[in-house]
Amino acid sequence: MSSAVPVHLTETPAPAHYRGTSRCYLNDAGMHVILQGDEALLLRSIQQAGRKLEQLGITEIEPVGSNWNVDRQWALSMGFTDTKSTNQVNFQAADKPQLQAITEASRWARELINLPSAEIYPEELCERVVEKLTQAAGKHISHRLVAGDALLEEGWYGIHTVGRASKRAPALLELDFNPTGDDSAAIDFALIGKGITFDTGGYSIKSNEGMVAMKCDMGGAATVAAALLLAIKNGLNKRVKLLLCCAENMIDGTAYKNGDIITYKNGVTVEIVNTDAEGRVVLADGLLRAGELGAKRIIDAATLTGAAQVAVGTEYNALFSVDEEFAEFALQAAKAEAEPLWRLPLTPWHQDNCPSAFADTANSKPIKGGGAGGASNAAGFLLRFAPEQGKGWLHFDLAGAYHGTANGLWAAGATGLGIRNIARILNTYNEA
Repeated sequence: MSSAVPVHLTETPAPAHYRGTSRCYLNDAGMHVILQGDEALLLRSIQQAGRKLEQLGITEIEPVGSNWNVDRQWALSMGFTDTKSTNQVNFQAADKPQLQAITEASRWARELINLPSAEIYPEELCERVVEKLTQAAGKHISHRLVAGDALLEEGWYGIHTVGRASKRAPALLELDFNPTGDDSAAIDFALIGKGITFDTGGYSIKSNEGMVAMKCDMGGAATVAAALLLAIKNGLNKRVKLLLCCAENMIDGTAYKNGDIITYKNGVTVEIVNTDAEGRVVLADGLLRAGELGAKRIIDAATLTGAAQVAVGTEYNALFSVDEEFAEFALQAAKAEAEPLWRLPLTPWHQDNCPSAFADTANSKPIKGGGAGGASNAAGFLLRFAPEQGKGWLHFDLAGAYHGTANGLWAAGATGLGIRNIARILNTYNEA
């Protein structure tokens, strides 16, 4: 007999000694989640029930009875996940293979993000990603790593500039998943991840409170890598280039400073007015490389701005694009995977919202948070580097990637939000 605590979906209301607003209750038969409200509210109630069980110290649960599907079981699992990923959910047999693949990808990403920066630095992050994806796809994986001053030789000035003050070398990982076996095959997708393995803010230094969680600033890199892993597990047959832009944003006598100017490979000059707006500085190199590779579609993901969290909170991710068709596909993919995603404004004129008297653009505005519309302005900066004026490009600002403390939905640390969404795009998007 299983020792797992059963979790039921029920239409029976909570007993009289519960508040009338209670959406779940516990008795000798296990946890019961009341089937009420729309699907989004029900998924939230299921996740909250999972958190309550985790907080009771329970280590194994199983959804029982009817009315369970993949999304509902995954909501239960997200709530029941503890920070160290030691809890177990016994998924229903029909959905178990799909949910095990999601669990593997999510737990791997969460592990990478939650590890301290002493263990996950730029080259180590890249090596772990290569190892995991090679285990999943074997001979279909190849890679090259450009690190340290070799970045300058290839013209990746953004990554090198941000990372040059650290004893840990900055790095650009270019991983190729090519199931076609044809080295000349077209690249269907480029995935670009912000891999800032620790962010002090540089000379625009963060407060102690703001720096505590900055091991999570490589969340974009972990998210796109895990999305590729999940897509491979789900039978991906398209060629994908994974580009991880990795650095530690540290301070010493060689660190980049406010007022410095970077000239990128495409000739765009950027004045640094905020060394804490470093994510867009490294992602610009990734976008330029994706253009060189001729990728048909480009997706980047980053824990880029606090402004996105102000706009959508920490339970949604924010989406930016000037490609209407591709953006709509991403929103529908998010809906199909039950991952909250909200599109924020981005137009060509957002490229001009961070002016500089000394360069083509600044990397931000020299005011706290980048000023009003900071998330859109950051996306506008990236648009300068996106191939084809942004056609075929999506930018995910991962507002929901990490929680500094536990709450009613999540354990402390990384969430994995965005992995299913991006993986679904990879698996289901086809050129018209």
